[in-house]
This record gives sequence, structure tokens and C-alpha cells, in this order.
Amino acid sequence: MINRILCIGAGYVGGPTMAVIAKHCPDVQVVVADINPERVAAWQSGCPPIFEPGLQDIVQASLGRNLRFTADVEQAIRDAEMIFVSVNTPTKTFGQGAGRAADLQYWEKTARSILRDARKRVIVVEKSTLPVRTAEAMERIFKNRRQDQRFEVLSNPEFLAEGTAISDLESPDRVLIGGPETPEGQAAISELVGIYAHWVPRERILTTNVWSAELSKLAANAFLAQRVSSINAISAICEQTGADILSVAKAIGTDRRIGSQFLRAGVGFGGSCFQKDILNLVYLCEHHGLQEVARYWEAVVTLNQYQKERFVRRMIRVMFNTLAGKRIALFGFAFKANTGDTRESPAIQICRELLAEQAHLCITDPQALEGARRIFGDSPERVTFESDAYKAAEGSHAVALLTDWAEYRALDYRRIYATMERPAFIFDGRNLLNPEELHQIGFNVYPIGRPDRTDL
Repeated sequence: MINRILCIGAGYVGGPTMAVIAKHCPDVQVVVADINPERVAAWQSGCPPIFEPGLQDIVQASLGRNLRFTADVEQAIRDAEMIFVSVNTPTKTFGQGAGRAADLQYWEKTARSILRDARKRVIVVEKSTLPVRTAEAMERIFKNRRQDQRFEVLSNPEFLAEGTAISDLESPDRVLIGGPETPEGQAAISELVGIYAHWVPRERILTTNVWSAELSKLAANAFLAQRVSSINAISAICEQTGADILSVAKAIGTDRRIGSQFLRAGVGFGGSCFQKDILNLVYLCEHHGLQEVARYWEAVVTLNQYQKERFVRRMIRVMFNTLAGKRIALFGFAFKANTGDTRESPAIQICRELLAEQAHLCITDPQALEGARRIFGDSPERVTFESDAYKAAEGSHAVALLTDWAEYRALDYRRIYATMERPAFIFDGRNLLNPEELHQIGFNVYPIGRPDRTDL
């Protein structure tokens, strides 16, 4: 029976996952280790460095009982019986595979640290999203083990959505565990199944081989992103023909073979996973000579880029073909609501394109202002940051809504309209607002994939 669990990496996956495991397995000591002491201190204080609804309460419930955070990775490895690896695996920006392949340097350093410091039999669980057959590479590293060491490598990909991560962990659609088809590997799978079985119904815990588990994660994100790009492609047709994307999405979503999830048109997908995992899949296909398959999945990313470019082109066109010197209030910078995560946020590219048109930007967001400052804080003469949405809109020529925060639906748009330049524009990049009501106030309204509401 596993009594001591370690997770290496205190990020968006490692921290929440371990907090939920600690809650449901009170007899198991759970440690989360990270090389960033500031991040560790924030977790250990009970105030997580990331925003996720419900996370703080979950952490505080177990902190000091059977959950702790530490920067002493070496000692934590020595004590662990099961180690989850949840380190960053970004897309490579250099060398072979740049722009497509995963950068595995942090993952390899972690594997070598485990090899160096482990003092007993250890089950190593891949939690980071990794290319297919990465576990095999880890096993090759572990072949250099000492006589007193023994390792079993499992794949346990996460299927969390930021903003709903706690509910996803508490009541998952499935838990997927892949492991070697050996007696030792199957025994390791059983031990990890035993951890999740404290709260997850056994029929939702799926087991398979390592390679299938690794590919399932890439495939799941690719399929979800494909749906987003598909509905965004249809939104472009709607804008040209006068059709309404909301009606189209409802019509096709009621087909039980299709379903209604991920059929909300917008400015494009973002986050740490979708683009990275699709590009990783593209690289994998190219590596195995599957060029047609690679081009198919690459088109999902291409369409996502196009949707952001199209959004800005529309702004330029309707605002009299120039944005130079105009103030644009950006409502939202996080890649989605209920998170402060700005990684690959559509707002980043949109801001850059607006700045290239010499617009002046004022960014507001309930949770992601610090992330926005890290990216655009070096342009104070062109970009300002404001926590109050009303102040952000003052003197603006246009509002561009980029994140679907519920707060933005509840704003007093008559008050906003009264402080803006005329004619006043709203570009609703999430179809969050009622275009008819806004038009009655006096706005020129441009939703995604829906008819314009304008008197110009």
C-alpha cells in the first residue's frame, strides 16, 4: 500500500491534483515539490499562486495534516514511494522540431533527479502531457539504477479544464492509467488504481498500455481543439451570409451524434495544452512519415490563428480603416473565464496586432492583469492596465471583449457608453452580450458569427 506520494511540479496540474488526493486519502502523506521557492511559499501559506474556483478551500483542508509543499526536491524524492512528474513541457523554440516538438529538458532533468536520489522501490507516474513513448525514454534512463533501486513507470494523463479543475478532479469522466504489461507493471497500476478508488467509481478508472495512454491525451486535446476551430470556421461563413452562429450551433448540437459541447464560436482557443499538444501530434506524424495526417491536424492550429487575425481585420474595417491613435478597451486577457492563466491566450496576438496598427490599449481582467503586465508592461506609452472595467472603457473608441467572464455580462453598458467616444463600438469576441440591447443603447455591435447591429 502506498503511504507517501510526491508530486514534482507545483503548477496548474500538480497542485490541484495533489490537494484532491490528500483530501480523499487522509492516511497518505502527500508532498508537492518545486524548485521555485516563491511558488512553494505561496502554496504552503494556504493561498495558492494560481486562481481556480474552490482550490483554496481544498488546499487549506489538508494543509498541515497530510499535505505540504517544499522546495527540497532531493529529500522529497528520497522519502517517496510514488512520484508524479508534473513539470513543464513547452513547445521547443530551438533546434530540431522547433515550433512543433515538446521541449523535454525539464522532464529529463527530473528523471535524472529521481534516478540520483530515490532510495527504494518507486512508482513514477507521468502527469505532464508528453509525446508518445516518452515513458520508454524514462525507462531507459532508469536502466542505470543502483541495485537497491527499482522503478515502474506509468502514464496517468490529466484531463482537467482550467476554471473547472476541482470539479473535474472530484468527479472525473474517467481516470486513465497506462502501464507495462508485465506482472510488476500491472501491480503498479493496481496501486495507483487504489489511490483513485478512494473517491472515483471503479468503472471510471480505465487501464491500458503506456503508449495508448500517452496518445489518448494528445488525441483528446486535438479533438476538442478541432471542434473549436470547426465552429469558428462556420462563424466566418455566417458573417458573410447573414446566418447566426448561435442558431447554427444549436441546430447541429442537438444532434446526439455531435453534441453541444465546444460549439461556442469565439476569438480562438488558448491555454497551455491545445496548441502545444496539436503541434506535438503534428511533429509525431511527420516523424513517422504521415504527412497527410500532419497537415490535417496542423490546419486546426492554422484556423485558430486565422480567427484572431480575422477579428482584428474586422475591427480595422468597420472603424474606418484606421486604428492609429484610437483607444481600445480590452475586456479580458486570460485565455478563458475563471482562471488567471494567460498562456497562449488569444488576447496576446490580438493585442500585438492592434499595437501594430498604432492603437492605444487599456487591458482589464479580474485575474490576469499581472500576466498581461508581464507581457506588455514594457510599453507604458501604448498599453495601460486597469482593474476597473468602467475606467478602462472611459474615453475609448471601442471595447473588445476577449474573455467570457460573467462579470462582463453584468456591467452597466449605459454607463460605459456615456463615457466613450462616438461612434462607440463593441466587438464581442465571445458572444457573451445581448447585441440588440447594446444597439438600443447606441453601440455599434459586432459579435462573432452573427449579424452586425449598427447604424453606420
